[in-house]
Amino acid sequence: MFSRTLASRSASVALTRRVAHTRTAARLSAARAFSTPSSPVWQGGLKDLLYVSEEVTDAIATNKPVVALESTIYTHGAVEDLGLEEIVRANGGVPAVVGILDGVPSVGLLPHEIDRMCQGSAKKVSRRDVAFMVGKGLMGEKMNGGTTISGTMLLARLAGIRVFGTGGLGGVHRGGHNSMDVSADLTELGRTRVAVVCSGSKGFLDIPRTLEYLETQGVPVATFSDNGAPKVDFPAFWARESGINSPSVVYNVQEAAAMILAQERLSIETGLIFASPIPEEYSIPRDEMNSIIDQAVRESNEQGAHGNENTPFILKRIKELTNGRSVPANKALVQSNVDRAAKIATAISQMVSGDIVLPVKQVKSTSQRPVVPPNAAAVQPEASPKPAHADILVAGSVAVDLSCDYTSGNADSSPAPNLHTSNPAQISQSIGGVGRNVALAAHRANSESRVKLCSLIGDDLAGSTVLTSLESCGMDTSLVRRLDGQQHPGNRTAQYVAVNDANKNLVMAMADMGIFTAQSFPAHWHEIISTESPKWLVVDANWSDIDIRSFLTAAKDNKTTAQVAFEPVSLEKSTRLFSGTKSLAPLRVFPNASVHLASPNQYELKAMHDAAQANDYFESQKWWDVLDAFGLQGARDKFVALTSAEITDTGIPQQIVRLLPYIPTIITKMGSKGALLASVLPREDPRLFDAAHEPYILSRSNSSPEHYTQVGGLYMRMFPTVETVAEQDVVSVNGVGDTFLGVLVAGLAQGGKVEDLVDVAQKGAVLTLKSAESVSPKLGEIERELRYLSSLGRR
Repeated sequence: MFSRTLASRSASVALTRRVAHTRTAARLSAARAFSTPSSPVWQGGLKDLLYVSEEVTDAIATNKPVVALESTIYTHGAVEDLGLEEIVRANGGVPAVVGILDGVPSVGLLPHEIDRMCQGSAKKVSRRDVAFMVGKGLMGEKMNGGTTISGTMLLARLAGIRVFGTGGLGGVHRGGHNSMDVSADLTELGRTRVAVVCSGSKGFLDIPRTLEYLETQGVPVATFSDNGAPKVDFPAFWARESGINSPSVVYNVQEAAAMILAQERLSIETGLIFASPIPEEYSIPRDEMNSIIDQAVRESNEQGAHGNENTPFILKRIKELTNGRSVPANKALVQSNVDRAAKIATAISQMVSGDIVLPVKQVKSTSQRPVVPPNAAAVQPEASPKPAHADILVAGSVAVDLSCDYTSGNADSSPAPNLHTSNPAQISQSIGGVGRNVALAAHRANSESRVKLCSLIGDDLAGSTVLTSLESCGMDTSLVRRLDGQQHPGNRTAQYVAVNDANKNLVMAMADMGIFTAQSFPAHWHEIISTESPKWLVVDANWSDIDIRSFLTAAKDNKTTAQVAFEPVSLEKSTRLFSGTKSLAPLRVFPNASVHLASPNQYELKAMHDAAQANDYFESQKWWDVLDAFGLQGARDKFVALTSAEITDTGIPQQIVRLLPYIPTIITKMGSKGALLASVLPREDPRLFDAAHEPYILSRSNSSPEHYTQVGGLYMRMFPTVETVAEQDVVSVNGVGDTFLGVLVAGLAQGGKVEDLVDVAQKGAVLTLKSAESVSPKLGEIERELRYLSSLGRR
């Protein structure tokens, strides 16, 4: 179906394993500040303008540390190869480069997008320029812009990011009390709640007036005292001291994190400044720096470099007068600031999750009554609208996934982590699970389909994380059942941990999916299916054999029109469909089959076949009746003609045919060889009489109407891979098969025919193969094609 070979990737490429996203102004990832009552809910026109990458959205929703980075440091900076994103990731955080790309204000720019901005004529964008450039973009003039501190703060706040790491702060220029030359950074700090970690203001600015202006704006300013001194200078960028005392002192990142949370929970909407002095080995002595700055400022005045020209002129002269020493100093201080910002963001995340326990408990109100303004009229709450029935109901797993990527050793000679000891790693968290992936793929591939996920989570932090993440993707969580900890003790939210080597290849994985087999709620499943009456029900094999059969039985007993798809999940779990448990309701055969479609890979197919054989499913008289009606004679030659001698010799077509009575449509995923579709055709199926389908008719039924009237023949068709993916383009194989099924069912639910949809499902799978996420955010790109192909089935 598609190439799945993983490439060996360098560490720098590995650090950019983010979601490849659709660059369209119409998409908004759910942007919100995390977990506090004062968190704004951004509504209205914002959702049509701001783009937040999937990785950043997921990080905010799941309480990962996020650090905003300005893009002018790339588009207008004089220092290259800063490695800022790598620094954030090394601290366990998610970098969010902010800028305007093609007229779209974006949070979470990818490296190749930053490169594209730098190669073009990117403009410098502060708060005043954002609406201008975005408005131009709406009119078709797609401009690029690198955001300054004020522009970055504005967009970062809208996305729900707390911490921003940068180089130096703008300020009041010398003589600013006459010229009114005051940086927009200062007024932005007075109205936008983002913590800025910087090395103070550049020394050529008027630092005392800058601090005075910030005080007027109500902005807290604190400088890190790394040696524990009670008083320290506010830094002057290249120099650790400015000669001016810092208004406040902070001693560690935990203190800074607590201040940020206090500002947030008190709903104080000003920003915060945490000044981090330049590393001592790169600092330039204050007296020497002052002399150089005085000369550069004097020359700028003599040559009339004012306004926007002033700072670039002075920086250029400082570089020349320091014999280039200012360049490594610039690099060192911004790297140090971003490292400190990432540590602060991590501390905030740990405080929110409870991993860092604050020594003093917060005061809680003794009254739970809402505060009502005096004389306020009584307003009855509006009744919540009854949710629409699902087009697609996915009954399956959702889990918190942890990916541990080994980061030490040579990727070629020693890529594997060491056993029986601790290993350095880059650990990332995301939300996954086969059921969730299938549902999200269907949701993204066809925005008009109503998709609901039926799943279980525990009454724990991971469960809250799951719900928040699903909602941020726009998914319906009304059928995700949260098990009460007292009634169902020990049922934790499912978690999956993957340990990968230095080349990102899986070494081992551990799955805690017991919540899906420890409890059984057959009556609940019946009620859900009866109420929802979906067009398609997808059941994944993470459930116990009892619950799998309960879902299938419910779909039949409630006399719904639901078609049922089975997702095998893995070799071991795929066998649960053909369980040997004698007390289970019988698995029905064609034309009243319990399962209508399955999409195993070739190995899962064999496991299912072997389980059915071992548990006597091939001994049923009804199974024999259907098999006899297929009218297969000279089958091997036909298998070879429709597939190949190699595929036939593996036994794949034979295994499919023997399973078809129980699963009348099987699509076997065969990696780079493509996908093999096989279906039982009813007697009146149009494909039996269509010349275009004649090459794919494996056999026609030879049974008389009295014997078995429903079987008309067998259909088998090999679909080659739609694209051979180069090794360097493969990002992750996680979720590829889930995406295939999700896209396929999205088309089937709209009336499409399976043979028309296989190729577009493969295209969706390829998009996920090229994405770091388990379901590609780019699936919207195939929606138009999917709708067209689905419409063919309705004609």
